[in-house]
Amino acid sequence: MELELFTLLALFGVALVAGFIDAIAGGGGLLTVPALLATGMPPALVLGTNKLQSSFGSFSATWFYARKGLLEWHIIWPAVICTFIGAALGTLAVQTIDAAILERLLPFLLMAFACYFFFSPRVSDAESSRRLAPMAFALLVGGGVGFYDGFFGPGTGSFFAIGFVALAGFGMARATAHTKLLNFTSNIASLLFFALGGKVVWSVGFCMALGQFIGARFGSKMVLKQGVKLIKPLLVTVSLLMSAKLVWSQYPELFAWLG
Repeated sequence: MELELFTLLALFGVALVAGFIDAIAGGGGLLTVPALLATGMPPALVLGTNKLQSSFGSFSATWFYARKGLLEWHIIWPAVICTFIGAALGTLAVQTIDAAILERLLPFLLMAFACYFFFSPRVSDAESSRRLAPMAFALLVGGGVGFYDGFFGPGTGSFFAIGFVALAGFGMARATAHTKLLNFTSNIASLLFFALGGKVVWSVGFCMALGQFIGARFGSKMVLKQGVKLIKPLLVTVSLLMSAKLVWSQYPELFAWLG
């Protein structure tokens, strides 16, 4: 699929902004998926191409956090493996299972997450006590959220972040760093199956990937500089925006009075 130069530049710009937001709070797909759909690309190609470009953003952020020593590989490796397996299974499942029920429940889950991030005293830069052992965390959060990302996707960063804060006792900066690693893992697993199915427009994906990579690098630096002062409001905002978008599309009758 060939696109005009202006369209590719516009997609690069969208990916740049999305990469910045993703590195901090997730939710960059709110920008990139509609932008790709606006080109007239079929939905299946949109999902595969979006996974390609978002993989570069999550890789850029993960690489930055790893170089800064924020990733604890001896703790997180079981979650990486479970996330990869879960995302691969989710990508296979979405091809055979109707996701309509999940689509209708998700906005309310995201609203609940936004409230948690806003009101909970555990959401801070301070560490707290761990509630799940690393292996249990890997199976529940890594495998479960990985499956969800491969199956559906919106809000994955929020799911990982709340898992690290509420169950692993991480502070927000540390939670964000490990969230990006698991995001990258699930992106790669899903991308692999989309690519095998021929559902990726490589030229468009690589153009956006450059924007994602640059944007994610700037976003990662902001996390280290600002910490919870930046992450918390962005997580709340992104969760509410995703929730509003999903409610608008899934429950149009609630907004009929506006017309």
